[in-house]
Amino acid sequence: MSDSISRRELLKAAGIAGAAAIVRAEAFPPAIEPAQAPETLTSSEYETVQAIFSRIVPSDENGPGAIEAQAARYIDRAMGGALASIRPAYSAGIAAVDAYARASMGASFARLSATDQDAVLTDMQENRATGFMPDSESFFNLVRAHAIQGTFSDPFYGGNAGFTGWDLIGYPGVRTAVSANQQRMDVKVTPNHRSAYDFGMFSKGEL
Repeated sequence: MSDSISRRELLKAAGIAGAAAIVRAEAFPPAIEPAQAPETLTSSEYETVQAIFSRIVPSDENGPGAIEAQAARYIDRAMGGALASIRPAYSAGIAAVDAYARASMGASFARLSATDQDAVLTDMQENRATGFMPDSESFFNLVRAHAIQGTFSDPFYGGNAGFTGWDLIGYPGVRTAVSANQQRMDVKVTPNHRSAYDFGMFSKGEL
């Protein structure tokens, strides 16, 4: 993608500190198989979402990204629960991404090179891509938000597998008590790799 949607700017925009890297374009990325069968999205929709997320929060020499965090699993589960109401619009948006990719680049989004995928996403971000309702920028902002949520939210919701996102940004995990030593600026707190819902004081929300 262009510098405007580089990993560095993405993390800044999300208010996340501790990880910054410019997107590195690969030649022709292989199709990425889901860790398990999608629960709500179709297999082709899931593949497209994974490919989009992998360019928004990429894996590179600075660390893992949305693929390792299984961010697509987060939105797949959410579409069967809390976000079920936007499922039809989401499917329409995914179809529009693939249609625009075929029209402008000659193949479905997941089959494009990383460079061409970035070009499609940049067109969407800058509202140049056609075939979207209401427009491509709106859908880009939606999937970017979901890529961030799936990578960095509590693992209970399906993403941030193995606490990949939290480790990437140096977040040590939920604490119900913090010692004086852990509050020092020169001390790196050891990650506890625990979900908020491992603590009885937190109620589990809707998936």
